[in-house]
Amino acid sequence: MRASGEGHIVNVSSVFALISVPGQGAYNASKAAVHGFTDALRMELEMSGAQVSATSVHPGGIKTNIAHSSRSDASIKTLGLDAEGGREKFDRLLVTDPEKAAKFILIAVEKDKRRVLIGRDAYLIDSMARLLPGAYQQAVKRFVRRSLG
Repeated sequence: MRASGEGHIVNVSSVFALISVPGQGAYNASKAAVHGFTDALRMELEMSGAQVSATSVHPGGIKTNIAHSSRSDASIKTLGLDAEGGREKFDRLLVTDPEKAAKFILIAVEKDKRRVLIGRDAYLIDSMARLLPGAYQQAVKRFVRRSLG
């Protein structure tokens, strides 16, 4: 890409890079790593004068089969929670159409955005994490207990 003189790298992270959720520690960590990697890569590309850029994508609930193929850490059972029972409830949180998400990503690339949030839920989650960094965790714990308890 650097040799061609143009390009854009899009790495899909998650809102779970912005907040953490019980039973999803490995997923939270991997998505936070994608976000951190993309930020560092973009800065390195800028510092080297490359005509290549990078954007980190943080989707909220996208209407895909992700909930059906997801796994929770075994620690969720030690909390007395049932991850299997929560899949249907999680499905209801998937509100953004994949096509709409793709359009937002393409717009972000055209505008050379560093980061893009996809969906109203992503904006809400990002705001909670920024404005209420300690309090959001209490809200997440209550939500998880209610959904999986």
